[in-house]
Amino acid sequence: MTDPIRLITFDLDDTLWDVRPALDAAERAQWSYLQKRFPSLELDTTPPGQLASLRQAILTEHPQLMHQISTFREVFIDRLLQYQGIAPAESAAAAQEAFAAFLSERHNVVVYKDAPAVLKTLRQHYPLGALTNGNADVRKTSISGCFDHAWRAEEFGVSKPDPELFRRAFEQAGVTAGEVIHVGDCHDNDVSGAVSAGAAAVWYCPAGGTSDIAASVITDLKALPRTIAQIATSGQTG
Repeated sequence: MTDPIRLITFDLDDTLWDVRPALDAAERAQWSYLQKRFPSLELDTTPPGQLASLRQAILTEHPQLMHQISTFREVFIDRLLQYQGIAPAESAAAAQEAFAAFLSERHNVVVYKDAPAVLKTLRQHYPLGALTNGNADVRKTSISGCFDHAWRAEEFGVSKPDPELFRRAFEQAGVTAGEVIHVGDCHDNDVSGAVSAGAAAVWYCPAGGTSDIAASVITDLKALPRTIAQIATSGQTG
């Protein structure tokens, strides 16, 4: 006997919204703040190679920050400012404020037009959860009210596709993996990760594609309610 569906989880970036405009605006806000606070440093003209080297040095020193992207960004800004001669106390405060400017724009996402209606339809039948590697908190977006749970990988110190992230989120929700369908746009992170954890997965791939492990592949979010119903009745969960 298959398990009943008790939870549907969603990836966020590029599944429920196009992440690039929000990320670009967030980066501009961060650098704009720093440029205004430290105009003589001309941080916005720092060579890309130097920035990449600094990022790699931080991750080599603190590999756990690969899964804690908000903390990593603050540490990166702090270290960059210190290399430019800013005292540690001031660099730390500026890094926090620059990240706040980043995060404000990071949550200014434009949700795909069909997403709210799809989420509301599904929530009439199932609890919904957001499970993301990014640092956007769905509770600070226009679709906050559609979700019963919200998890970010950085809260666990482990990221998709590691099945441990899925398992720990499911445990917090009080469900087993066999009772979950995960929906996401990244086959490696979302589909492979969810299936490895024991859940079913729907691959949202607007360009179209095939998968040997996804329970279904959809090119349009509007197809999701019917797809979920088909998976539930066909016994592809559990």
